Amino acid sequence: MILIPLIVFLVVVVITCAFGYQHYVRPSRLLRQLTASSSDALPVQLTERHAKPKLSASRLLSMLGALLPVSPQDAAVAKEELSAAGFRSSSAVAVYYGSKICLAMICLLIASGLRQHLSSPVLRIVMPIGSAAFGWTANSFILGRLALRRKESIRLSLPDVLDLMVICSEAGCGLDQAILNVSRDLKLVHPAISEELTKVNMEIMAGKSRSEALRNLGKRTGEEEVKKLVAILIQTDRFGTSVSEALRTQSEFLRMRRRQEAEERAGKVGVKLVFPIFFFCLPSLMVVTAGPGMLQLFKNLFPMMNSMGH
Repeated sequence: MILIPLIVFLVVVVITCAFGYQHYVRPSRLLRQLTASSSDALPVQLTERHAKPKLSASRLLSMLGALLPVSPQDAAVAKEELSAAGFRSSSAVAVYYGSKICLAMICLLIASGLRQHLSSPVLRIVMPIGSAAFGWTANSFILGRLALRRKESIRLSLPDVLDLMVICSEAGCGLDQAILNVSRDLKLVHPAISEELTKVNMEIMAGKSRSEALRNLGKRTGEEEVKKLVAILIQTDRFGTSVSEALRTQSEFLRMRRRQEAEERAGKVGVKLVFPIFFFCLPSLMVVTAGPGMLQLFKNLFPMMNSMGH
């Protein structure tokens, strides 16, 4: 019985420490660095970084995930999924498996504390195993949802990206410079696609060909509209056709398709509202309209039936 309060206490302590570090410790450290002189603060910061490595939650999860033996195939699949969700650090795979282990252990401890209240011996065995399996697979489900959300964000930001690229192309910028300007100008509005375009520009500067960098963009995002855009850009670059005309046509197509999807969703609203209206609105409407009449009927009918029986 003491296990559940202990787990709740540890979770509250961790959340409180993370909140205090994020909102009080980091701002005060930043203010101390700003007040100090730049010539003195930089060597001190470097020496502190080399002397005392930060022991953060991601570092702990990375150390825990490194203990788990993972095959190269599974690590490659996990890295691809993490890249689609926007996590591309060198320790992302280790942190991912560490979080899976940590969540599975927490679910196992909670289920072990609750198994005493179960009367069935079968449930006492199945519940900890099922809870551990749920904790192990929950991260994969969350990661998939994050990847889908990122793909949706990239897809919805494509018309703005294409319009800005058309403006840059008509102003005399090359394709590389247009990609760089779009990634810089849309950093606050559409951070996901801005990050992807920045990576494309960095790959081109590192020596990769433009077509290879654009193909890598389509592979990283996994979005079909991005792959179509990549194919259009590669074809225009290969055959020397007008980039602005191709981008303008693609932008108009994406906006028209978004409008058609909105009209399709609006057409489905009537069918989807049948069940909420039937199960939630109709009973309350019947209570409001027919309730007083039914109460009066019961009030007058029951005494009349009793008098007739006597």
